[in-house]
Amino acid sequence: MNKAINFLKQCVAELKKSTWLSRREVTQSTVLVAIVVALTAAYVSIIDFGLTKLLGLAVGGR
Repeated sequence: MNKAINFLKQCVAELKKSTWLSRREVTQSTVLVAIVVALTAAYVSIIDFGLTKLLGLAVGGR
């Protein structure tokens, strides 16, 4: 039990040493990640659609 309490105290001490991002920085990073994910999803979807059509033409499908 003593080890667990000591561990938690050390965790709190280390977290106090950390530099935390501001709300604005977190919001900007989140928006940037959402934009990159949306662009990547669109790119993959377009490539998938094109390859599906190309393969369909190659094997005589619809």
